[in-house]
Amino acid sequence: MGEMVSWTVADAVDYKGFPADRSKTGGWVPAALSLGIEICERLSTMGIAVNLVTYLGGTMHLPSATSANIVTDFMGTSFLLCLLGGFLADSFLGRYRTIAIFATVQTFGTGLLAISTKQPQLRPPPCHATDITKCQHASGIQMGVLYISLYLIALGTGGLKSSVSGFGTDQFDEKDEKEKTQMAYFFSRFFFVISTGTLMAVTVLVYIQDEVGRSWGYGICSICMFTAILIFLSGTRRYRYKKCSGSPIVHICQVVVAARKKRKVELPSSTASLYEDYPEESRIQRTYQFRCLDKASVVTNTDYSEDGAFVSNPWTLCPVTRVEEVKMVIRLLPIWATTILFWSTYAQMITFSVEQATTMQRSIGNFQIPAGSLTVFFVAAILITLGAYDRLIIPLLKKRKGKPGFSNLQLIAIGLFLSALGMASAAVVEVKRLAVAKANGTTGTTLPISVFYLIPQFFLVGSGEGFIYTGQLDFFITQSPKGMKTMSTGLFLTTLSLGFFFSSLLVSIVKAATGSNGKHGWVGENINKGRLDCFYGLLAALSFINFGFFLLCASWYKRKKAKQVPEMEIIVKGSSVEEKL
Repeated sequence: MGEMVSWTVADAVDYKGFPADRSKTGGWVPAALSLGIEICERLSTMGIAVNLVTYLGGTMHLPSATSANIVTDFMGTSFLLCLLGGFLADSFLGRYRTIAIFATVQTFGTGLLAISTKQPQLRPPPCHATDITKCQHASGIQMGVLYISLYLIALGTGGLKSSVSGFGTDQFDEKDEKEKTQMAYFFSRFFFVISTGTLMAVTVLVYIQDEVGRSWGYGICSICMFTAILIFLSGTRRYRYKKCSGSPIVHICQVVVAARKKRKVELPSSTASLYEDYPEESRIQRTYQFRCLDKASVVTNTDYSEDGAFVSNPWTLCPVTRVEEVKMVIRLLPIWATTILFWSTYAQMITFSVEQATTMQRSIGNFQIPAGSLTVFFVAAILITLGAYDRLIIPLLKKRKGKPGFSNLQLIAIGLFLSALGMASAAVVEVKRLAVAKANGTTGTTLPISVFYLIPQFFLVGSGEGFIYTGQLDFFITQSPKGMKTMSTGLFLTTLSLGFFFSSLLVSIVKAATGSNGKHGWVGENINKGRLDCFYGLLAALSFINFGFFLLCASWYKRKKAKQVPEMEIIVKGSSVEEKL
């Protein structure tokens, strides 16, 4: 019997539903099979996003602001749908089925996008006029097919991003020291895979789209994803599967509903009078913040049946630990809210900054750099920043202060500050670009100014992402309840989603406010006739203000966390005394 236990993984099963055999399932090979899906997802999503604005303007003849909003809405929806994917994986489908289903959806989406860019009937007739307002815009049917393609891809991305990393870690047993070490290396390789996919997207794929054809570029994405699905399915017999444990979103709703139903009930003076059914080692001690939620744990007459039997209904009575988990999530929200704006500045790097590049000199000898490939400097900044932090800053801080690097809140603060500087740099460069455009005529296709002037904004915002992405992921995973790790990852990804949506909203507001009464406005049909420098300046100002708010929220979070320690110690001591009595 002891041998049976040593060769099985307690909380995992094989494809037949039996306890997973450690020697036949899990490990590096099955985990690696899931990484192919992630590479193709990054290749498709980023390869489309970074170069889509040039297609919308140059082929579909859409205005600059409209093109930017379509891209940011597409990216925002992709990350928002991660919540749906996570909910389905946790509650019904499991990660394996979720990955297979949503990868197939993304394959169909990229295939349809390849067809829509190939068929002449699905795009307006070519127009060689330098002023886009004189060209025929895409029709409703043409845009409808494009939207269906994009949002099928967004749906596929949402399901994949919420499940691939978790399914990869499912292949390792945290209770086994050897496999636990392997899982730590898996995270670094997972980030490398994301970076590799993004790098291929902004270089090879964008070049194919511009020089060979859009349909070829998107068709390659579809074929790659289909191949990755076949490779993923080939490992079915070797995977370890975790059973669905229920969605944390449902648990949060249960606490809120139960607290509302019992809002008129008085809280007992003793914590021991509140309901708790978690094992002793898994319990979270009660805190006195957000006390209105504690009413969800108060036992009343409604929790008993007519014959006097106790009835546990999670929608009317929740254990103290579950209530405290919800409180922990609520404490994360101020930090969560102040990181949203960063992703609005990030959105400019794949929209207006790419559109700026299309108007500037991009030639090196006889080779012309595709405008979308300028984001390679963005990816390079991320890799350089993380490499320097890992190899230089962490050893230096460990040697001088005995700390293993910056805290997660410090990393986020650095990222926010760098992004604000990036927007300020973008505003200064745009002033110079507009001056050149004014001197040479605003209707020209290529201005006599080098595209490399854009490198500082790409590098600053890219370095900012290197810090803030690492800090956010660490913060939301380590500071959230153990039972809500998937939920915390989804919460982190919603900052990306809302950042893209806020960018769309801000562009629409600025366009309406500055483009009325026949004026062109800051963002409009043609960026050479607009004032993109003012828009960047507005984002820089908002970013610096947001940075100040973040510092206040971080200070509040650390102060509240410090105050909770003695309270928890008192409760523990009090409980032990009561037990002895």
